[in-house]
Amino acid sequence: MQERIATAHLASLALDTPGDHVVGVELIKQLLDHARSHGIVLRRPASKAMMLSTDMPPRIDATYDLADRRFFPLIWEALLVLARDQDRVIRVIGKSPKDPSVLVETIIEETPMRLEMYDFSARILLLSIVISLLTASLVYLSLHWLFVRPMLGITDNMVAFRADPEDARCVMRPGGRRDEIGRAQRELADMQSGLRAALQQRERLAALDTAVTKINYDLRNILATGQLVSDTVESSEDPKVRRVAPTLLGAIDRAVKLCSQTLVYAHDGTPGPNYSDFDLAALIDEVGADAAIVSETTAGFDNRVPANCTVHADRDQMYRVLYNLVRNAYEAKATNVSVETRPADDTLSIEIADDGPGLPAKVRERLFQPFSGSGRSGGTGLGLAIAREIVRGHGGTIELSSSGADGAVFTIELPATVGQPARRPDPSPPDPVEA
Repeated sequence: MQERIATAHLASLALDTPGDHVVGVELIKQLLDHARSHGIVLRRPASKAMMLSTDMPPRIDATYDLADRRFFPLIWEALLVLARDQDRVIRVIGKSPKDPSVLVETIIEETPMRLEMYDFSARILLLSIVISLLTASLVYLSLHWLFVRPMLGITDNMVAFRADPEDARCVMRPGGRRDEIGRAQRELADMQSGLRAALQQRERLAALDTAVTKINYDLRNILATGQLVSDTVESSEDPKVRRVAPTLLGAIDRAVKLCSQTLVYAHDGTPGPNYSDFDLAALIDEVGADAAIVSETTAGFDNRVPANCTVHADRDQMYRVLYNLVRNAYEAKATNVSVETRPADDTLSIEIADDGPGLPAKVRERLFQPFSGSGRSGGTGLGLAIAREIVRGHGGTIELSSSGADGAVFTIELPATVGQPARRPDPSPPDPVEA
């Protein structure tokens, strides 16, 4: 429409002929044909309006003022023009782009403008398709280069590492990216390095296990011969020999015990728990009696667990845990050992306290590590390690809560434990006896 206004203004300049020159009808018709208009009106400030027309213009169906530039109404009118199929005559009013002080009115047909809009829409559609294809290609290449290609590299690296995890060349080499893919590469590299080290350590441990098994087998045979000889030494009439015989027997017994525990720990490990409901108080009484007999002590044992406290766990494994803790306390020269429970909503806390000398700081740092030492003479360092594995197998934790000159306290936390008296079924009435 603005182009039509500019063309109408240019065509109407023929009216500004100087003097009394009259513009011919043929020239006016040519000017109107050039402007594709049925009539043109120019309004200038402080002057008369000039009109360029040959015949009486046709009936005007609509008038559009270009001064009204509201966006959505213009879009709506454009859509209506594209959808309309009738040939209307419209009047367009606007300021001339050549001279804003001139107001130009032109009467045009809507059909040519509609055809131009169709042509313009087709060009815009074609241009949009080309731009979309170019954009899609650039996006595809960018995504492929920035994301797909690195992810394929990560996948290929994972496949290669799975095929041969011991090959150092298969470990991921992360780049310098700081996004999530770079983080995934670094985490994968760390995981592969750790797994590769663990596999190498496992192979070394497997070889060491085989060697230790052979050594233990031969050593147990040697120690068995030593035990037979020690029986003769113990019955010797020589006072000096009889005085050192208990020390010799104790050393041999500890050596045999260490070999047995090492073999069991290396081969069997800790099996999974076999859950059942049992009375915890009765189990602790049994543990205290057995530990006192084996340790040959007269120290006191205080079972503070309430009667009929039912626990859902593996009874044999819990016996091993509590037995190791209580016997360690006895062998640490404790004069009194107590066991009590602190039930909560979803856990059961078992505390084993003694009044022994406590544990040194160096021992506490590696207390639950196998073969790290238990802080007492003759200890193998396997009892607490096995106890921790059993408690972890039950989904719980075991820790040294306190240790000092007044004794040590171990705490066991077991989840999903029933700490209430066991329910006994009500006796049902006897069935009626038929006559």
